[in-house]
Amino acid sequence: FFNKEGDFNNLTAAAYHKKTHLLVTGFASGIFHLHELPDFNLIHSLSISDQRIASISINCTGDWIAFGCSGLGQLLVWEWQSESYVLKQQGHFNSMVSLAYSPDGQYIVTGGEDGKVKVWNTSSSFCFVTFTEHNSGVTAVTFTSTGYVVLSASLDGTVRAFDLHRYRNFRTFTSPRPSQFSCLAVDSSGEIVAAGSQDSFEIFIWSMQSGRLLDVLAGHEGPISSLSFNPMKCVLASASWDKTVKLWDMLDSWRTKETLIMSSDVLVVAFRPDGKELAVAALNGQITFWDHENAVQTGSIEGRHDLQMGRKELDKITAKQAAKGKSFTTLCYSADGQSILAGGLSKFVCIYNIKEQILMKKFEISCNYSLDAMEVCEHRSLFFISSPPQDFGFDRRKMTEFGSMALIDEGGGGDEGVAIPLPGVKREIRVTCVRFCPTGRSWAATTTEGLLLYSLDAGLIFDPFELDIDVTPRNIHKTLSQKEYTVAIVMAFKLNEKKLIQEVIEAVPSNEVDVVCSSLPDLYVEKLLEFLASAFETSCHLEFYLIWAHKLLMLHGQKLKTR
Repeated sequence: FFNKEGDFNNLTAAAYHKKTHLLVTGFASGIFHLHELPDFNLIHSLSISDQRIASISINCTGDWIAFGCSGLGQLLVWEWQSESYVLKQQGHFNSMVSLAYSPDGQYIVTGGEDGKVKVWNTSSSFCFVTFTEHNSGVTAVTFTSTGYVVLSASLDGTVRAFDLHRYRNFRTFTSPRPSQFSCLAVDSSGEIVAAGSQDSFEIFIWSMQSGRLLDVLAGHEGPISSLSFNPMKCVLASASWDKTVKLWDMLDSWRTKETLIMSSDVLVVAFRPDGKELAVAALNGQITFWDHENAVQTGSIEGRHDLQMGRKELDKITAKQAAKGKSFTTLCYSADGQSILAGGLSKFVCIYNIKEQILMKKFEISCNYSLDAMEVCEHRSLFFISSPPQDFGFDRRKMTEFGSMALIDEGGGGDEGVAIPLPGVKREIRVTCVRFCPTGRSWAATTTEGLLLYSLDAGLIFDPFELDIDVTPRNIHKTLSQKEYTVAIVMAFKLNEKKLIQEVIEAVPSNEVDVVCSSLPDLYVEKLLEFLASAFETSCHLEFYLIWAHKLLMLHGQKLKTR
């Protein structure tokens, strides 16, 4: 059918729903068609974007159609009968560069090379707002301490502040001469904004309230790579490629309080949450820890071997040699300040214990072999009969007497030849930013594979509480029918099934709520309040739940306060 139309070459995805005889086809131009088979009656035709549709899926009832466009990182769910979107999500077009958690850990903001700033909900994993005001790549993002303002720095020479109440860009900070901003920091009060420049080697300080430029800090002799405000004191730490970390005192009219000399270019600085220690990662792969008050180094971690780089297809040197030039490009302290998270240009993220200076755990970000430098073969042998030890960091089968096959163009001069990839064309795995959640229960990383979240809370579905053999859904329903409401509520909380708890609570007549609340054991009062708090977000029985909350707080408020 599509061959007749001359469209077959452009057809990129298709799905068929057996029950409704619905055929959905997607094309390279971003257009999709809905046909009814076997007569090929066109129901309708629409365009999603100008990128090719990579995959299509239809749900079991045949009402919803999902489309994926890999070029734009787009995911759409379309209800074809009402012609409306059920879901619309889009990731960053290029790789993400930076991320930050909100103070309560509920949201994550990311900035990408596509100039977009996106805010994501950590529980649903969906992006709920995208800011597109920047004209060039975003280099750094952060939240203020209130959690309602997001700041972003960009190579377009602006730092922008976005309001998460009204979703608008309410402040734009610029420098007198255009500068490309490479890093960003905001103090704990949220009043002072600092950004470092990578071309003029200066640090710019603005007031959030007025938007005015307060000061320009000069002194570094190389691009500014990282900035960090001390959470407890008015001190700003700046790292630069000139092999120094400078500490600026805000109260002493931004004078340089201290200059820490490093043995290599400094890539990133981070203060411990209590402000008493400073971590510095340098180009030589070392992480050093400093007591910045006395300018004394307190410890160091040799981290470059933990990055464990693979050997690329076209590399002339072994993986072990290549590791000498590797370093961490992002650091973050855990909430308790006892461990540090570090990532760089490799597929591993490492967690170190600071006191013991040892590697606690190593996370592998990806096992996708289509990325370069992913194969790392361990090669240990007791003895060799005639062959010398070899580096198995890459594919030996491609080695010939003329060198690596990857370097040989096999084409005969025509179009059918295999083009040798330019350097950097085959993507490498990179970790651009890592951040711990303020709650200390999870951490996130922006990588070439996307935004990844790692959590200690596995989100258990079945999580019973003081369960015994008689607590079953059948017995709970039986107790309800006998109008023993308090017992039924306690049993439902023991089973801890959300739907069942909701059913039991909504079965209690509103005039019985007072009696049930007064006879509820203290332990279950807190559980019920937690349930009510989450129910308010979604339930339509608002007044009924307010009666519950009111009665519980009137009867048990005093006890809860003392606890």
